[in-house]
This record gives sequence, C-alpha cells and structure tokens, in this order.
Amino acid sequence: MSSMFPSDKDNHKSQLPEPFRDLIKSMNNFFTDKPVKGFLQSIDDFFSQPFPLGTGFHVDTVETAKEYIISAELPGIKKEQIQLNINGNYLTISIENKELETEENELTHVYRRKYIKQQASRTLSFPHAVNEKLVKASYRDGLLQIRIPRESGKIIDIEE
Repeated sequence: MSSMFPSDKDNHKSQLPEPFRDLIKSMNNFFTDKPVKGFLQSIDDFFSQPFPLGTGFHVDTVETAKEYIISAELPGIKKEQIQLNINGNYLTISIENKELETEENELTHVYRRKYIKQQASRTLSFPHAVNEKLVKASYRDGLLQIRIPRESGKIIDIEE
C-alpha cells in the first residue's frame, strides 16, 4: 500500500529526466520562434473571423438627436444588387451577386458553365419599430447611406 502513494523522497524524481527536458525546451522554442509563431498567429487570425474575407461588409451607425445614420461601404456593388428589408425594429441590408460564366471550345468539344452566387447581409436592431415610410436611402460611389428618423415616445406626466 505504501508504494501507491509517493513519498517526499520520490518528489525530486518526478521531474523529467535531462534528455526529455531538453526535448521539451527545444519544442517550446520551435513554436515560439518567429517563422512558426507567425504562421500559428495567422491561423488564429483566420479562425477569429466568423466569415472569410470578402463575405462581409463594413457598416457604421451614427445616432444623432433626430435620426440614425447608417453607412455601408459597398465598393463594386451595383444599386440593383442591394436590398433593404425592414421588419419591426430590425433593418437588414442584403447584397446578392449572381453571375453565369460559359466557356465553349469547338475544337475539343468542351463546354463549361459556372454559376457564381455571392451574398452577404447585415442586420441592425433599433430600440423602436422602424417606420419604413420615413426611411430614406441613397447609394453613390460605393457608399450606401440610410437615414432613419428617431421616434420619441409620449411623455406622461405623473400626478401627485
């Protein structure tokens, strides 16, 4: 029974023997040196983003006393590819790009068709329901700007 529990004498033997200590030290150095550390950092950066690059777009929201101003950077996107959807207190900006590429080679009788569909969307929430009749949107030079007036609730006087 006493051999099952290490004694204080055995504690100094629990350290790794010299060859293993050197091996572990060299492995630690390998993973923390610049080339491998940079590679591992790039992998961490890749997985820290929820979507691959190019599938999302940048949106800024500014709140003033009278309105919310939403700006979305959409370079290279045509106005026809943008859709705005208002549902309650949510605004969704959607972009969809569809392309059909065909390639024909009469000599080799190779016909190739490729259908490309890219889409991205962002949804913003507001503290009150959005009145779609009052929303104004403009698109110029790759910048979508949406203006939503702020609605103030009714103030109720409290009686004594």
